[in-house]
Amino acid sequence: MSIWNRISDALSALASGESLSEVFEKLRATPERSVAFTIAVIALGAKMAKADGQVTRDEVTAFREVFQINKEDEIQAARVFDLARQDVAGFETYAERIANMFDEHDGRICFLMEGLFHIAMADGEYHPKEDDFLARVADIFGMDEMMFRSLRTRFVPDTTPNPYDVLGVTTDTPMDEVRKKWRNLVRDMHPDRVIARGLPQEAVKLAETRLVAINQAWEEIRSLKQPEPA
Repeated sequence: MSIWNRISDALSALASGESLSEVFEKLRATPERSVAFTIAVIALGAKMAKADGQVTRDEVTAFREVFQINKEDEIQAARVFDLARQDVAGFETYAERIANMFDEHDGRICFLMEGLFHIAMADGEYHPKEDDFLARVADIFGMDEMMFRSLRTRFVPDTTPNPYDVLGVTTDTPMDEVRKKWRNLVRDMHPDRVIARGLPQEAVKLAETRLVAINQAWEEIRSLKQPEPA
């Protein structure tokens, strides 16, 4: 049985008056954990899309780009999306439940944040309410401020990216540590490692984009730290 069939079965409980968040709560235990996570991801994406007060077609399209959904599964995904928008449970409820399922070092957390940034920027504008939404979600996930700034720097093109923020270091970080951080990030973003961590195929595209930004940041820092010729 596919995950979407299992989600369909889970949603049948809504006929008895249960809310989407109540259904999610029942699915948190193994082996339905993946179903719960998928529902929570869609719920956060839906609430992200309406954070600025409106849901645009671009944002819905961006959601489908990030969380690639097969044609035959679109009806079920759309149902979860619409239910999440109508659910009285706030986005913090879903974020807290995801945080309880995975820690901040789990690759799925970073991928989810990247996907939410992608949705936020789909209409070409980064609204202050979207920034508040993402900052709060990151805080609930246990993501440190430096990592959050790194993500925002790469996705929000309103300022020149700070290479130190991209790598998650400071101007005072010794070059050998900067180099080590850069190498670790490059290794972690390799497509084979992304797939090996159990992340979905669509995460590879985001990882490749992140890898470009990571390498550009390293080259910029290296040029800034290069000693002047005698």
